[in-house]
Amino acid sequence: MPAGPSANYNRSNVLLLLLLGSLSLPAQTPAAKGYEHFYNLEFDQAIDVFQSAVRANPNDAEPHNHLAHAILYREMLRSGALESEMVSGSNPFLRREKLKPSLEDQQRFEAAIQKSMELTTLALSRNPQDTNAMYLQGVAYGLRGNYNFLVKKAWTDALRDITTSRKLHNRVTELDPKRIDARLVQGLHDYVVGSLPWSYKILGFVIGFRGNKEEGIKTLQLVAREGAENRTDAKVLLGVVYRRERRPGDAIPLIKDLLTRYPRNYLLRLEMVQMYGDLGDKDSALAALRELDELKKANTVGVRAMPAEKVNYARGTLLFWYRDYDVAITELRKAAAKSKELDLNTGSMTYLRLGQCYDMKQKREDALAAYRQAIAIAPDSDAARQSKQFLSSPFKRGKG
Repeated sequence: MPAGPSANYNRSNVLLLLLLGSLSLPAQTPAAKGYEHFYNLEFDQAIDVFQSAVRANPNDAEPHNHLAHAILYREMLRSGALESEMVSGSNPFLRREKLKPSLEDQQRFEAAIQKSMELTTLALSRNPQDTNAMYLQGVAYGLRGNYNFLVKKAWTDALRDITTSRKLHNRVTELDPKRIDARLVQGLHDYVVGSLPWSYKILGFVIGFRGNKEEGIKTLQLVAREGAENRTDAKVLLGVVYRRERRPGDAIPLIKDLLTRYPRNYLLRLEMVQMYGDLGDKDSALAALRELDELKKANTVGVRAMPAEKVNYARGTLLFWYRDYDVAITELRKAAAKSKELDLNTGSMTYLRLGQCYDMKQKREDALAAYRQAIAIAPDSDAARQSKQFLSSPFKRGKG
């Protein structure tokens, strides 16, 4: 059986798993509508709903967190940073270019977080054991940690904020052991710090936290099974964790379950393709891509927002791993022809994969041209770094 995409994973790159922690949480009332849009990748609509909630309840920290959450993740979608390939694939997230949200979005995000922190700090000054304020402040710190890394590229500040989030949520569960949702950050933090390479783990020791990968997975499983508000987030994170741990058989049922709730989320469908590929089930992976093609052609709500070239890239990459280079080249060339329609990550990765396919077909001049395009699209990306290496030495594959 050909080696699937997991074969070359950089297994030390777990930062995005860390950054996915401390998410704002769907409420049972107005926020539920916003998060229905959010998890279907309809961030403009989600932002509108959350902004209305802020206007209606300006002194409630929760809608401010929701608004910041949606603003940040809309930018992550635009950049291609929401795809698990970014955390478990060949392009380590630590080497990606920082996000570049508009000035307006930066100001809106920072204002929302600042207001949330002010409101929760005031509430805690009145009652130091207010677990809801404690919880919401932990969410705000987690979101700011995301922002500090993704936008500012400030690793130390990001780690500090997310560790503060962890401590706040630890205190919540100490005071209210039945609040299972507060364990999401704990489980995520356990897994991430327990997975970090020694050079990064030193930072965890400095902060006084060592992490435990297996315990982290168990905690995420608990939240996915028994959580109230965080069950969806826990399932999403478990899917990413299972992929990193090369457990696609465990990830597939989770993704199928999420798709029943959020059928307009095309990233989940692309994730299914990659999971089947990792499992060695080429036929199911190709069938999932054909279904996505049909949904796109039918102008299906949600999927219509996905560039058709995403499917070409996904199919080309899948066939690259299965060594079907001729068909992979055809698909990747279709994606490359409209690379401006793609996010920078997918655009640069398209040309990297195309170059690798050409090298395997002994078409060196074509390969060199593709590598140069990968570099030109995103000079600071990992795809560009790899492409620079292949300019001087042709890509070669091992056995398997």
